[in-house]
Amino acid sequence: MSVADVKKNTEQKMAKSIETLKTNLAKVRTGRAHTGLLDQVMVEYYGSPTGLSQVANLTLIDARTIGVQPFEKKMAAVIEKAIREADLGLNPATHGDLIRVPMPALTEERRKEMVKLVKSEAEDAKIAVRNIRREGNEGLKKLVKDKIASEDEERRGQDEIQKLTDKFVADIDKMVSEKEKEVMTV
Repeated sequence: MSVADVKKNTEQKMAKSIETLKTNLAKVRTGRAHTGLLDQVMVEYYGSPTGLSQVANLTLIDARTIGVQPFEKKMAAVIEKAIREADLGLNPATHGDLIRVPMPALTEERRKEMVKLVKSEAEDAKIAVRNIRREGNEGLKKLVKDKIASEDEERRGQDEIQKLTDKFVADIDKMVSEKEKEVMTV
């Protein structure tokens, strides 16, 4: 393990934290419908919990409505119940073998709650990035202790890890401000 390995490892872990944040922000609902909202909905399928996308085709009917087409007709009631119980504030309605999931309009109060949720997700991501920085710095200290790297290399490595941290925190702030604008636009 060298200083370069520690830096590369740290950068990869920080990038994973950013990807996790992107995934979590995609789940935060804006005024528009998108099928990603139903990603975490689990349906009881022959006795085992299964992701909704595994038992139905998800489509956008219009800007405010998601269409769920079950692969098996008998699954319609189970899917409708699962969506209703997923605590997403959605109220699906079955029309024949198509389940329509209309997106309710967001009130100002609900938008502010969403912004708080977005900021909370961002703070969690920043904490993760800082923890990764700490792990990277500890890795550099261990290299010096094991006499694999010099103290000068450690200092340079710490500076580079700090620059990475600053870059990723700035990326997080940028993503959050974009999501805030998206949530607050009526």
